[in-house]
Amino acid sequence: MNFPDRIERTIELPQGPEQVWAALTTAEGLSGWFGTVTDIDLRPGADFDLRFEQEEHTAHLRIAAVEPPRRFAYTWALITLPQDDPRRTHVEFLLEPNQGGTRLTVTETGFAQAPDDLGIEAHRMNTGGWAGCLDKLVAYLNVVHV
Repeated sequence: MNFPDRIERTIELPQGPEQVWAALTTAEGLSGWFGTVTDIDLRPGADFDLRFEQEEHTAHLRIAAVEPPRRFAYTWALITLPQDDPRRTHVEFLLEPNQGGTRLTVTETGFAQAPDDLGIEAHRMNTGGWAGCLDKLVAYLNVVHV
């Protein structure tokens, strides 16, 4: 493996953990900043689809952890591999109360499962993707929860 296996981003949000939790774990919240979600069953092992309209791509997610309002995690296919490939990355959102707001840390791991060229490309794409998505989350929360 000649590339990082992990992406980690931390942002400070003025909204409380409950508001951030709703943006991360409800169909309405996720559809407001991440991708289109029609329904979500918040229990470990449940599956749901996330549609990225601009990329014309649907990601199939499996919930790995639900600990309101502190931790939410899921797995999804590596973007450079077919959706039915069993190798998946693990995405985790950790929420910590912080001076009236929330410190949100997003971590994605598991890129090393892919062959070097595909793992490198998936890591590159998702690094940029998380930067853009977290900007959208901030904007969404600032409009919805001012």
